[in-house]
Amino acid sequence: MADVHDTVHSYTPTDQSGPENLLLVWDAPNLDMGLGAILGGRPTAAYRPRFDAIGRWLLARADSLAYDLGRRIEPEATVFTNIAPGGADVVRPWVEALRNVGFAVFAKPKLTDDSDVDEDMLAHIRRRFEEGVLCGVVVASADGQNFRELLEELAGDGIPATVIGFHEHASWAVAHEAIEFVDLEEIAGVFREPLPRVSLDNLPDGGAWLQPFRPLTALLSNRNQSQE
Repeated sequence: MADVHDTVHSYTPTDQSGPENLLLVWDAPNLDMGLGAILGGRPTAAYRPRFDAIGRWLLARADSLAYDLGRRIEPEATVFTNIAPGGADVVRPWVEALRNVGFAVFAKPKLTDDSDVDEDMLAHIRRRFEEGVLCGVVVASADGQNFRELLEELAGDGIPATVIGFHEHASWAVAHEAIEFVDLEEIAGVFREPLPRVSLDNLPDGGAWLQPFRPLTALLSNRNQSQE
């Protein structure tokens, strides 16, 4: 069997078709929210995921899948993110670093509460499935709930489905019989420092604070929406 790394591949998310692939969809807004909840604030450099480590992990998974299937499998790494108004200059170095590692980035302006990237991620997974090239899918999302129905459908069709996230937020995936769960911190080299994780299952003897998942002021926006 030929080594999948022997040649430089040109397969990109904008191609109409391509070789059979293992698709990674990285839900940046949701993962950022989950990581912020664990840290209790914005992550510093020590707690930002290293995408070179994610890329090496995906390459190894693609090699393993290719071995199991007996044919070439192309890894396709994608990141989906929103760009807030006026935030392009702040996000640009991160986006360029991702592209330099080998990730394709789908960026969408965050103009309204409804202009997130959830449907775009689902559409890309469905597109690869309808093309007949999807041999495995990995969704990186703190809780993965938005992907649950689609992943269950794919798993039912015999396509390996995996969720990368945080076990504190994705208990459904941890316990799922048909979907594999990988805790993001378990991937070698993703974080420079161990995450300061505290849960009800591993409380220190002296107790610990559990940070809120979102600010209390979010209740105001929810109330405004219900009054519209």
